[in-house]
Amino acid sequence: MKQIAERAQVSLGTVSNVVNGTIPVRQHLRVRVLEAIRSLGYQPSQLARGLRRNSTNMLGMVIPDITNPFFPGVVRGVEDVAFKGSYRVVLCNTDNDPAKEQAYLDELRSYRPAGLLVIPAAESNLAAELGPPTPSSLAVVCIDRRPADWKGDAVMAANEEGAFQATEHLLNMGHTRLATICGPSHLTNAVERLAGFRRALAKQGLKIAPEYIQEAKFDRESGHRSARRLLGMLPRPTAIFAANDLLALGALLAARELGLNCPKDISIIGFDNLDIGMFTDPALSSVYQPGYQMGARAARLILERIKGKKGRAQQIVLPTEIRIRNSVAPPPSDE
Repeated sequence: MKQIAERAQVSLGTVSNVVNGTIPVRQHLRVRVLEAIRSLGYQPSQLARGLRRNSTNMLGMVIPDITNPFFPGVVRGVEDVAFKGSYRVVLCNTDNDPAKEQAYLDELRSYRPAGLLVIPAAESNLAAELGPPTPSSLAVVCIDRRPADWKGDAVMAANEEGAFQATEHLLNMGHTRLATICGPSHLTNAVERLAGFRRALAKQGLKIAPEYIQEAKFDRESGHRSARRLLGMLPRPTAIFAANDLLALGALLAARELGLNCPKDISIIGFDNLDIGMFTDPALSSVYQPGYQMGARAARLILERIKGKKGRAQQIVLPTEIRIRNSVAPPPSDE
C-alpha cells in the first residue's frame, strides 16, 4: 500500500479508503489510486484482513456427498444469497464421514469465517464438535438434516408430511401391500420420512411385516440392493416408497432386471424430485422438496446472525408437495 501511495502521489490513508471503501475519496484521487493498483498488480490479502478483524467475508459450507444431485441446488441457493451480500462460499465435501467433517470444521474455523452452513454427515456429532450456541459463538446453520441434539438454527423440508402424502396417494390408488426403502436411522430426515410412511398406514389401519421396511444408505446402489430383496419376497409388495430419488432410481433398475413392469407390476415413488427423474422410463413420481429455497433461506438466516440479529434459535420447515408422473398406478386387478 505504501508503494501504491508513492506511485499515485497520495497519502496512505487515501489508499486505505479507496481499497476498503470506508470514506468517500475525490474522483481524481480515486482514479490515480486505482491506476496505481492495476499497474502494481496489488491484491488485498483477505487472510490478513481476517486476522486483523478476527473475521472474514468467507462462509464455510460443508456437505456430505457432492455426487448426490440434490445438494448442488442447496449450494446454489446459499451461493446466490451470499454473493449478493458480498460474502464468498468455500465448499467442503465430507463423503458422509464424521471424522472428515470434524477435520473440515476445525480447519475452516482457523480461517476465521463469518459463519458456517452444514449439512451434517451420517453419524455426525456436530453439537459436540461446535459446542452449544452462545451470543458470542460463530454463526452456524444446519440444512436439510438436523442432529437430534442440535440446539441452533436449522432449515429443513417437511419430511414427515411429504412422506405421508406420498404414501397416502399409493393407498388411495388401492395398494395395500406397501414397502419402503428408508434412509439411515441416525439421520433425522430419514427418521421423519419413515414416520410419515407409518402414519399414513396407521390412518388406514394397515400393518406391514417388518421385512417390508428396508433401511439403506441414501444412494442408488443401496436402493438397488434393497429393492431386489423386496421384489423377491412372497407376497411381493405392489408399491415402494423410497426415501430419496437415488433409492427410487435403484429400485427402478432392480424392477427392470427382474423383468417387472413399472407401474403395471410395481409402483415406485421417490423423494427429492430430481430433474433426472423426469427422463427415466417411466418418469419417476416423487415428493418435491425445495433445495434451492432451503439453501437461500439458510444463507439469509446466517447473514442476519452475522449482522447481529439475536433471538432464539429458529427451526424453519419448508413445505413439500408430491409430483405424480408415470411410475405409479393402481395395483394389478388380481391383487
